[in-house]
Order: sequence, then structure tokens, then C-alpha cells
Amino acid sequence: ISTDEKASNEIVAETMPDSTAIAKAWESYATPGEAHIMLAKDTGVWDAEMSFFYPNNPEPQKANSEAEYKMIFDGKYQEGTFKGDMWGITFEGKGITAYDNATKEYIATWIDNMGTGMIVSRGKFDKATNSITFKGTSVDPVTGKNKDIKEVITYIDENTQKMEMFDVDSEGKEFKNMEILSKRRN
Repeated sequence: ISTDEKASNEIVAETMPDSTAIAKAWESYATPGEAHIMLAKDTGVWDAEMSFFYPNNPEPQKANSEAEYKMIFDGKYQEGTFKGDMWGITFEGKGITAYDNATKEYIATWIDNMGTGMIVSRGKFDKATNSITFKGTSVDPVTGKNKDIKEVITYIDENTQKMEMFDVDSEGKEFKNMEILSKRRN
């Protein structure tokens, strides 16, 4: 073994944590904390009033749905199952929200029967506004290209939440395209 290889191996050995430190890091990573407790507070059935906004239409379109939230995998993830009727079409969707203990951020995924893609977004909780702002990408089915999206979930009180989704219009200006006001049923 050359002198350079020996020095490189010694540096790696010095910077590599020992097995106890590795085990402790994984235990911390796998243990639900305060953020997971916050997600668990949503457990139950919620009624949702949905409003959809379009750039050239001052009147929003309305729809109703219900959401059921529960924690899965020993309290590590929040699963939301959504059902409703949107203009005579049965709507179903599913979201998974995680709090990654390592990156200190929320990660959300979304799928529904109105498309074949998946939205993945990441966000941070803001105590001052009692909200999480998620940013991610979604495919525009018209162009087939990814576009940036923003979603803000505001915890109004323990039984009321507001979700706002933002899009970008043809001139590149952000506008609110959806708002869902949810109230806990039970």
C-alpha cells in the first residue's frame, strides 16, 4: 500500500463514526418527535369545502370532499385519504406526509384519480403563521413539462385548516388556484 493510500485510509478511519454513534443516529432518525405528534393531531375525518380559481374567471368553482387522516408505520407518517364529487365526477386522492428527522423538513406526496402523475413537495413549519409552506413540482398535462407549485397549509385551530395551492399563469405571475377549508367532523 502506498503512503498516499495509507494516509487516505487513516483520514477515513478518523472521520467515520463508530458503530455506537451510527446506531444512535439511526435510532434518532427512526423515532417520531414533536413534528410527528403535530401530524397525528389531524387524525380523524374532516369535511372539506373546495374552491377552484382561474385567472380569467372571477367566480370560483366549488366542490365538497371528505378527508380521513391517520398515522401509519408506528406514527412516522401521516396518510390522508380523500373522497368527493367534483362537478359530477367521483374524486379520490391520497397523500402521505412525512417529517424527515435528518433534513428537518416536511415531505409530502400526492396522487389522485384525475391524473397519472405524482406531486412531491418539501416544506418547513413557520410558528409565526402556524403554517407549513411546501414547494415542489407538478407536471402540466397540456405542455408535458414540470412546473413549480406552492402549497400552504395553515392550522387555524385544532379543528380547522386551510390549504391554499398556488400556480403560475401564462405571464409568469403566481396566483391562487385552489383553496380547501377543512373542518374536523370527529
